[in-house]
Amino acid sequence: MTNSSLSSSDIFLFDRKLLRSRRSRAAGGDWEKNRFLFDEVADRLAERILDISKQFDLALDLGCHGGSFGKMLKMQGRISHLISADLSPALMVPHADGIKVVADEEFLPFAPRSFDLIGNVLGLHWTNDLPGALVQIARALKPDGLFLGAMYGIESLSELKWSLTQAELEVKDGMSPRISPFTDVRDAGSLLQRAGFALPVTDVDVLTLKYPNAFALMQELRGMGEANALVERQKNLTGRKVLLRAAEIYQEKFADDDGLIPATFQVIYLAGWAPHENQQKALKRGSGQTSLKDILSKD
Repeated sequence: MTNSSLSSSDIFLFDRKLLRSRRSRAAGGDWEKNRFLFDEVADRLAERILDISKQFDLALDLGCHGGSFGKMLKMQGRISHLISADLSPALMVPHADGIKVVADEEFLPFAPRSFDLIGNVLGLHWTNDLPGALVQIARALKPDGLFLGAMYGIESLSELKWSLTQAELEVKDGMSPRISPFTDVRDAGSLLQRAGFALPVTDVDVLTLKYPNAFALMQELRGMGEANALVERQKNLTGRKVLLRAAEIYQEKFADDDGLIPATFQVIYLAGWAPHENQQKALKRGSGQTSLKDILSKD
């Protein structure tokens, strides 16, 4: 088993036990009705493999939820064997494919150089030590193995964050943390490099979903197992006045002509390879044979 990079001095933002409980509760609810976003992002992530002329033997769908990414890989016929892993066996077992392992992204129970491909769909934003989790993923890949990830960006749920903040300031003259602090896209490539990935690539996509009101959005987030799991969250129930006012603000500020409210999900896609001697490498600094001055001075 690999060692986690977390230590007693680390700040814990997220309650991972609560997160597992939330996913298990989602499994007991109407998961099939609420899994649309995971399926859509898994499909878009799996499309990135279509441009790669390589067959992958053993793949890991890490933080698999209902197994959307693993199913896409199998449909493509690009993998020979699949392991699905998630915090919640209640969510994973009935829905995911392949060999199923209960595992935490923060404490990977896999030997170094185990996998040819590792994917993670909308799970890494809940890790307390994202750089450490990426290091463990890189370590679990075979040389020239591929990591593909999709995580929420900082602009996600911006409308909901703004509406809740304004409501709390009005009703309670203060505010509490309610939505996960997502990653800035500018940091994503740097995180891959720090973790030791070669040829890192990042790109961004924005999905805008429409809902009849803010309560429908919040209900779907709970149905996905994505409700607030911050350690510093408000522990008692949010007051009725705050929620009603937040819904009013959301409607007044963001509703379209049909009365529907938008919910923005910014998704950052990550790709990186475990280093291998046969991979392309950048030329050493100063090794160029042509002067930029000569190029710019040509007619």
